[in-house]
Amino acid sequence: MEKNSSISSSCSHRHPFVLLRAMEPEDLDLLYRIENDYDLWQVGSTNVPYSRYVLHDYIANTTGDIFTDKQLRLIVTDVSGANVVGIVDLINFNPQHLRAEVGLVIQKAYRDQGYGRAAMEELITYTREVLHLHQLYAFVARDNTYCLKLLKSIGFQQNALLKDWLYDGKEYHDVELLQFFL
Repeated sequence: MEKNSSISSSCSHRHPFVLLRAMEPEDLDLLYRIENDYDLWQVGSTNVPYSRYVLHDYIANTTGDIFTDKQLRLIVTDVSGANVVGIVDLINFNPQHLRAEVGLVIQKAYRDQGYGRAAMEELITYTREVLHLHQLYAFVARDNTYCLKLLKSIGFQQNALLKDWLYDGKEYHDVELLQFFL
């Protein structure tokens, strides 16, 4: 994906339209906030803070090519492109099997407004029509009911339950493995 290119949403009118675009240096503060949000660590596998230097280096050195980087991070904006709504990630990309793990973070001010669904629908379109992937998958904590409901409503299917998969420092949490075939 070129530096300033974006993908416009083709979602239905009942959801907000979104754009997916490449990261820019101006996204450093957003990335810093998200990567260092302790609450988000509880639903994923990250548990270390990232410095601005490391994140600046990441933005500067990412090619934006999933085949080179084995991951792709896209910024989600509203249709005007002026307001950053969140971030979608494709990580653990496997070019042999054409699959990638999905991550999604919607900023608190934009939650419960359909932006998560619009971003995921746009990501699915992009991975199907541009990247030609075969499947997307996600590991979602069972108590993250909002995320589970969202992913299942757009066609992700639970194919495994991983017992005691995530540990929050006090207790273990089960995780559902969800898959979406493109």
